[in-house]
Amino acid sequence: MTSAQNILVLVGRILLAYLFITAGYPKLLDPTGTAGMITGAGLPAATALAYLAGLFELVAGLAILVGFQTKLVALALAAFSIFTGLVFHSGTVAIDGWPAPALGWINTLNGIMLVKNFALAGGFLVLAAFGAGAYSADAKLAK
Repeated sequence: MTSAQNILVLVGRILLAYLFITAGYPKLLDPTGTAGMITGAGLPAATALAYLAGLFELVAGLAILVGFQTKLVALALAAFSIFTGLVFHSGTVAIDGWPAPALGWINTLNGIMLVKNFALAGGFLVLAAFGAGAYSADAKLAK
């Protein structure tokens, strides 16, 4: 890779990592909202899964940020993004008592979130295929 490509990979890693670090850390402080979503999806042990999701997102985000075990972590995050997209963002949201315009907006947002998750998976698959670049822990450890 050229120097410019390595800089672009670094910036891409920072942007991808930011989303997961800032999503994971708050779940560890207060998993209530995530646990509610997990319960709503019909999954068991919602609070435990919320803490696990938060820990996974934080640790995996930090690994992508520094470029450590990037190919493996990127594959895990691609799978996580697809799974969470399908489980939490692929259906229609219906909340009793909410007006139709509000539900329409929520369902539009939910569809956008599904596409966002698929796009994230695509970015992580590119990282899994090509690696973290020269400005990474992986590159330093390979020397």
